[in-house]
Amino acid sequence: MLALAKKRGIIPEAVVMDTWYSSLDNLKSIRSHGWVWVTTRRKNRIVNHNKQLNKLDISEEGTPIHLRGYGWVTVFKFTAKNGRIDYIVTNKDNPTRQYVKSIMDARWSVEVYHREVKQNCGIERCQARTSRAQRNHIFLVISAWFEQHKRRISEKITLYQQNWDVIKNAITEHIRVLLRTQISFVRNS
Repeated sequence: MLALAKKRGIIPEAVVMDTWYSSLDNLKSIRSHGWVWVTTRRKNRIVNHNKQLNKLDISEEGTPIHLRGYGWVTVFKFTAKNGRIDYIVTNKDNPTRQYVKSIMDARWSVEVYHREVKQNCGIERCQARTSRAQRNHIFLVISAWFEQHKRRISEKITLYQQNWDVIKNAITEHIRVLLRTQISFVRNS
């Protein structure tokens, strides 16, 4: 995928990934394209010739570390509101904390998009076998997400409010039908 992106002339500001995809081979491949990467690392990752990441004194402005098998990178420590600690690592020269945070925020937006497309628009529910039908399904799902997103922005509502509106209207209509049926049944009795 990286080689295809390079071939198509894509020049990303940074390649961002989960720990799951941050193998040394992947990091080296990204570097070979001349790209910057930003990823998370597990707290028990061995760095600086036999020290665990969570045992290092990491400064607010980032700390250079030696990643075994790769070379020198910079690590930042972010603490979430719930107390979870994330170690964010990048190969960018002289990165700032704000730069790393902005990249990770953009990554989160992509994660939210993928979750919404899967859970609310049904991108994974395509049962078509032909590639043309699958592409049509993907296009329609993305179009549906885009319309939902535009509505959320224009009405200043959340995804959950938007979904509840659909459910609430369906329940209301169902109750109306039931009441009409009951009233009709009582009149005919």
